[in-house]
Amino acid sequence: MASDKLIPAWYVLHTKSRSESVVHEQLQKKTVEVFLPKIIVPSRRKDRKKMIRVPLFPGYLFVHSDLHPHHHLEIVKTVGAVKLIGDKHGPISVPDETIASLQIMVATDQPIITGTFFTKGDRVVVVNGPFAGVIGIFERYQGLDRVIVFIEALGQFAAVEINAEDVERPPAIPA
Repeated sequence: MASDKLIPAWYVLHTKSRSESVVHEQLQKKTVEVFLPKIIVPSRRKDRKKMIRVPLFPGYLFVHSDLHPHHHLEIVKTVGAVKLIGDKHGPISVPDETIASLQIMVATDQPIITGTFFTKGDRVVVVNGPFAGVIGIFERYQGLDRVIVFIEALGQFAAVEINAEDVERPPAIPA
C-alpha cells in the first residue's frame, strides 16, 4: 500500500437511497469524522407548506479518514453505505478547501441553488407537473429555471418547456 494512502483526507461515500442520515449517525458512533451537508428547502408535498432540511447531495456524504484497511472496512461495512467513490486505483480524495467551502455555505441561512447539470442528449424523467412520468431527451436550458425536453413517439418528436427543478435523471436500473 502506498504511504500517501495513510494521510487523512476527505472522501465521498455513496449511500443507499434516503439513507444519508442513518449512515451519518452510525459513522459518528464509530468516531469517524463525517460531514453531511444539508440545506433547507420547501417541502414538495402539496398538502403542506413546510421548510425541511435535505441533503445537499442526495445519496452522498463525506468521510475524513486515512483509509487504513481497518478504517476503510469500518466505513464501507456501515449499514446503508454502498462504496467510496473512486476509480480503478481506489477512492479519490476531495480537496480540504472544497469541504471547508461547503461547510461555510450550509452554515448560513442564505438560499443555496442546487440542481443537476444536464447536457444535450441526456435521458431525463419529468417528476412533477402536468408531464410527470414522461421520459425524454434533454435538449437545452431555456432561461434560468426552464429546460426544453424532447419526447419521441411513433417516429415523431414533440418538445416541451418544463421547470428545471421538475426534471431528473431516471433512476439507474440494477444489473
